[in-house]
Amino acid sequence: MKSLSLTQIIAVGSFAMLAAAGAKAESYEGVQPAVSAKSRADVSAEAVSTASAPNQNVVRGSRGAETMAVSTERGRIVAEAVRATAAPDQNVSASSRVNSQVISTMQNPVDARASAANAKSSRL
Repeated sequence: MKSLSLTQIIAVGSFAMLAAAGAKAESYEGVQPAVSAKSRADVSAEAVSTASAPNQNVVRGSRGAETMAVSTERGRIVAEAVRATAAPDQNVSASSRVNSQVISTMQNPVDARASAANAKSSRL
């Protein structure tokens, strides 16, 4: 009979240790308990009230326009729109003509009226 060498003994011992470590199973600890700040009755009441709420399945925006915070007063926005509409070069761009550059030399009529009104009021 052959005798086992030292390396074979070490190899058999390491396989035995691996098998023993692999055979160890994780213990079952059951279902984890629920952690909640609300009682069962509170959750049930909230679910009932949510389920009976009106328009709960309607997408946002289908109930009409929503209100929003206004950051600029209406008169200022209207004045800016009137000024932009009256601009003499509003439809002219640099690509309108070959090798041209747009330089506005005309005064905006809204600005001309405002300066004329200021000139009249300063004469008094």
